Amino acid sequence: MPEGDTVYLTAARLRAALAGKTLTRSDFRVPRYATLDLAGQPVEEVGSYGKHLFVRTPDLSIHTHLKMEGEWRIYEPGKRWDRPGYRARLVLANDSAEAVGFTLGTVEVLRRADEHTATDHLGPDLLGPNWDAAEAVRRLLAHPDRPVGLALLDQTNLAGIGNIYRSEICFLQRVDPRLPVGTVADLPALVDQAHKVLRAAAHTPPWRPYVYQRHRRPCRRCGTPLSLTMIGEGPDSERALYFCTGCQAR
Repeated sequence: MPEGDTVYLTAARLRAALAGKTLTRSDFRVPRYATLDLAGQPVEEVGSYGKHLFVRTPDLSIHTHLKMEGEWRIYEPGKRWDRPGYRARLVLANDSAEAVGFTLGTVEVLRRADEHTATDHLGPDLLGPNWDAAEAVRRLLAHPDRPVGLALLDQTNLAGIGNIYRSEICFLQRVDPRLPVGTVADLPALVDQAHKVLRAAAHTPPWRPYVYQRHRRPCRRCGTPLSLTMIGEGPDSERALYFCTGCQAR
């Protein structure tokens, strides 16, 4: 699943292609909005919150979520797409660009005044202008017995972390991701590390993983072969977690 930095950078690309320009065509390839035509509407803004994307006209907000396999690609008008057309869920075009959302997990159109309903349940946005570290810590501590590797992945605690960065954040802070949240020695420092990692990934990509997908390879810090475990809150939610038993104290 794309993480917060990917969505942030996708919003920047869409902003460059669409913001300040008038739509000449819209094609919603989902039944609920199949007849909606936004041609003639100016795009005022493109933004993101955690893993959620918003393309905003004066009255409406087009909300999309990439989920596991979604992506946005931008083409010159008339240029052949390099992905199958049947995977397209949304097309937004103007005189100079055609933005195509492929395999999007969510496509919905909200009134601008109601856009908050798509994000009200989320924790603070790690890449947002109003990042609130104290609120993120408060939300994490609401469930002190939960493994920190699961808590960081929960978007209702803080928005933007995916499977890659939860492993990276815990490694950099020398925290065993299997530890209960309430036993982490310095939770504010871990949250601060999360903010630093996501900002670095979004502003100076690409991120070079320390532990993610490096199972059995030597730790870059202490040389111990890295470990892999599966963690989740049910058989269908288990995902790989990478860590070092040598320098991430339990």
